[in-house]
Amino acid sequence: MKFAVFISGNGTNLQAIIDACKRGHIKSRLALVVSTNTTAFGLKRAQKAGITTFVFESKNYTNPQSIDRDMAIQLKKEKIDFIVLAGYMRMLTRYFIKQYHRKILNIHPALLPSFKGTHGIKDAFTYGAKVTGVTVHFADDKMDHGPIILQEPLKIYEHDTLAALEPRIHKLEHKLYPKAISLFEQHRLKIKGRRVTILDAPPAAHAK
Repeated sequence: MKFAVFISGNGTNLQAIIDACKRGHIKSRLALVVSTNTTAFGLKRAQKAGITTFVFESKNYTNPQSIDRDMAIQLKKEKIDFIVLAGYMRMLTRYFIKQYHRKILNIHPALLPSFKGTHGIKDAFTYGAKVTGVTVHFADDKMDHGPIILQEPLKIYEHDTLAALEPRIHKLEHKLYPKAISLFEQHRLKIKGRRVTILDAPPAAHAK
């Protein structure tokens, strides 16, 4: 299978995915990196790895759906099978979600449904939570909402600072995301309502 990674910034999760592909932990081909931010450092990471990049600048479009329509057209041309959101800071429109229903993965730096939004690490820390963590889930048309694939907790110590907590969360993200992608590409995720079951082996229809 072929997949695309959507980014908006530095691209540390993208780098972890690139590294996992090189090590063979992810078998699918990372074919595209997509962004709406021309200055995203993650684009340089992709180019260094020899991965095709596409940038869809918001200023060139009249509304979010027009951006997503162009992205969907390009992804179909490139025969992309699934999408991985890695620090992509735009909400995808319902139109786009329908094009890749249950084929879009997202990662969030907190234990959903707590601390949704763009500042999950800071919000959990400021709230005084004793435990936070990382969630990988299927994306839908609501923020940080779709069925949860994997979660792993992380303790917030009494002496912690936000600056100390952030790299520990990112390290956990870099471990958990490639694992979730691998489970998806192996067809080992069964979705029923909001529950995602991890199968011991792929269904017969997908077994080699």
